[in-house]
Amino acid sequence: MKNMFISTMLTLSCLSAYAGKAIPAGQYEIDSAHSKIGFEVAHLVIATVEGRFTKFDGAITIDSQLEKSKANLNIDVTSISTDNKNRDTHLQSPDFFDAAKNPKITFVTKKISGATEDLKLVGDLTIKGHTKEITLNTKYLGEVNDLYGNHKVVFSSTGAINRKDFGLTWSKLAEAGPVVGDEITLSIKIEANKPTEAKK
Repeated sequence: MKNMFISTMLTLSCLSAYAGKAIPAGQYEIDSAHSKIGFEVAHLVIATVEGRFTKFDGAITIDSQLEKSKANLNIDVTSISTDNKNRDTHLQSPDFFDAAKNPKITFVTKKISGATEDLKLVGDLTIKGHTKEITLNTKYLGEVNDLYGNHKVVFSSTGAINRKDFGLTWSKLAEAGPVVGDEITLSIKIEANKPTEAKK
């Protein structure tokens, strides 16, 4: 735990020195222990509920020509957490994600454009059997070596989707309006490792 904390602090302290530079080409694996996939949705119109997925994996390929780069992400729906067990169970039910039949959420890039501090990741997002093209606004935060010999690159992405586009149509009305809003705001922070020669 202590080594993990030191590694995380070292990563954060070095990021600013690399901002604005070219992303080093190579194959990277998403480090889920130091990454976050979060979301926020309106609740009763004037409040919000925040959540996250705790189990996911994926890969990033950075090409020397940035527009030829690609990325993919696989999320375990059963790992959804809003810090409320009953709500999480409901979210996994057929009313929402129907995790028993649709255990994964996936995102696969189709196009990458822009500068390192203002990237546009266009790709196919698949939820509950529904696939729709979305755009993630992405910023490259830098590169750093951690204590274990991993070369890391770090990204931050934001975006928004309409849940009903993906078959998440459950809704009820309260006095203030809909219990659950339609727009979901996405917040994704990714650390990815470039495997050392020993790991290949």
